[in-house]
Amino acid sequence: MTVIHEYPETSALASAFGQFVIDEQNKALKNHDEFLVAISGGSLINVMRKALVDNETIASQIQWPKWHVYFSDERLVPLDHADSNYGAFKKAVLDELTHKQIAGPTVYTINESLVQEGGSENEKIAQEYELLLPSKRPFDLILLGCGPDGHTCSLFPGPKHAYLLEETHRKVMWCHDSPKPPSDRITITLPVVLASETVAFVAEGSAKKPIMDEIFNTVNKTLPCTLVNLRRSDPSAGDTTPDNAATHWFVSSDAIAGLRIETAAY
Repeated sequence: MTVIHEYPETSALASAFGQFVIDEQNKALKNHDEFLVAISGGSLINVMRKALVDNETIASQIQWPKWHVYFSDERLVPLDHADSNYGAFKKAVLDELTHKQIAGPTVYTINESLVQEGGSENEKIAQEYELLLPSKRPFDLILLGCGPDGHTCSLFPGPKHAYLLEETHRKVMWCHDSPKPPSDRITITLPVVLASETVAFVAEGSAKKPIMDEIFNTVNKTLPCTLVNLRRSDPSAGDTTPDNAATHWFVSSDAIAGLRIETAAY
C-alpha cells in the first residue's frame, strides 16, 4: 500500500511527518525495547530537524534513548566532512539535543578509519556496516529521499548500477562511481527496504515534479523509487516484504502540481 500525503508548505509537511514518526515510534515500542530506524541524507534531515527537534509538541514525545539510528546510505568521507550524512544529522539533530541537554539516540556510523585508505577498503566498510544492522528483526521505519533521477538510498537507476538493484543476499553494498558525488558510498539494498515494517519518503520542491510524474503516472519500473512502491505493495514480488507493508510519501504541493496523483491527509 502506497499513500501520498500532500502539504502546501514545509512547516505543514514537517508537522504531519513528525506525528507520523511519533506514531511509528509508539507502535514499535509497544512490542520492543528499541525503535530501529534508518535514515538517508539531504533535505530529509532538515525536515527531521523541523519535525522532531524544533516542534516542541512533537519533540516532547520522542523517546530518543530508545532510538537506534542507522544510515540507509553513507558517503565514504570522514564523519565531519560536509558530504557526510552522519555529519549532517549530527549538526541538525544530535548537536541540538546536546545543546538542550536531551539524551540522544544510539547512532551507528561507518568505520571512519577505513575511509582514509579508500580503494579495496571501501568493500570492507560495506561489510562491516552490514554487521551493524539489526539481525533479529527488520527495521521499524526507513526514512528516505527521492533524487531527481529516481534514486533512493544510493540505489541508482541504469545499467551501470544494476548490480545494486539486483542484489538479493547482501544487506549493504559498496556503490562505486556514483553519478552524484561523492563517487564512493555504501547503501542498504532493496531487500532491506522491502523488509522494513514501514517506509516513508520525503520529496519537496517543483524540481521533483518530473520524477514524481515518472514514478506515479508513468510508473517507470527502471527507477528505484518506483520499485520500492511496487514491490512493497505486492508481497509476492519480494519474499521478505511484510504483509500490509506501508509506504508513505510526504510531498510538497509544488512537487506534484498538475499531476494526476491521488493524495490523502495524514
